[in-house]
Amino acid sequence: MSDRTAGKTVPAARTRERTLSVTTLAAGEFHAPSLSDFFPPAVLFEGTPFELDRLMLIRLLMTGVVVLFFVLAFRSPRIVPRGLQNIGETAVVFVKEQIAEEVLGKETGRRFLPLIATIFFTVLFLNFSSIVPFLNISSNARVGMPLVLAAIAYIAFNYVGIRKYGFFKYVRSSIVVPNVPPALHVLLIPIEFVSTFILRPFTLTVRLMANMLAGHIMLVLFFSATWFFLFDAASWMKVFSPFSLLAGIGFTLFELLVIFLQAYVFALLTAVYISLAQHAADH
Repeated sequence: MSDRTAGKTVPAARTRERTLSVTTLAAGEFHAPSLSDFFPPAVLFEGTPFELDRLMLIRLLMTGVVVLFFVLAFRSPRIVPRGLQNIGETAVVFVKEQIAEEVLGKETGRRFLPLIATIFFTVLFLNFSSIVPFLNISSNARVGMPLVLAAIAYIAFNYVGIRKYGFFKYVRSSIVVPNVPPALHVLLIPIEFVSTFILRPFTLTVRLMANMLAGHIMLVLFFSATWFFLFDAASWMKVFSPFSLLAGIGFTLFELLVIFLQAYVFALLTAVYISLAQHAADH
């Protein structure tokens, strides 16, 4: 029975589920994660097409944070930057010089900088919520946002190639490897087609989602273990709590690195795919 047909029984079932989970935790027993732990129920506008769950609220919050950051950083720019302007300019210059211009060259890099910078800072800020207290998860840990960003990159690099070469020449140049024996084309053309037009958006999506979901799960395990050892476990097991706490803190620092690397890799691959589309005929 679906949520819509179940009517009032769904909220009641969710309430019972939460009550059972709390009772189980209080008793110090193992709590197997339920589907609602990964796909939380709506908290606003439930039962409407506009319902929002916790992850969507975090996504909207972090989107507002990134917009607010750049508005404040560049609302009254100075020749000698300081404060937020200095941080904002340093970040934009990094994306410009180390990603866009490094891969695409100065002219093309400047042209696609708005797209690449938008992808970089969107991924960066949405990932950052994974280590913010009371948020504790990146909204990129669910497939929706990574899929949207991958679709934007996919449309961008295919648009570049089609605009330069035309649709059929671009596709042919992308999947036909020159200077190989004709018999090998039977094998290479399907491989190149799948690699270029199917695997690229798929790997962009899964790489980002899987890394952020794995990081979230690891942090939950370490800090949940600390709580369990301190408050629920037998007294002799409390000695393990400092170790799980230190592991959680150490993994949080590692997660900071992953947050930046995932934004960098996503933006870098977008630039690389645009470059490959521009030079599809130059195998």
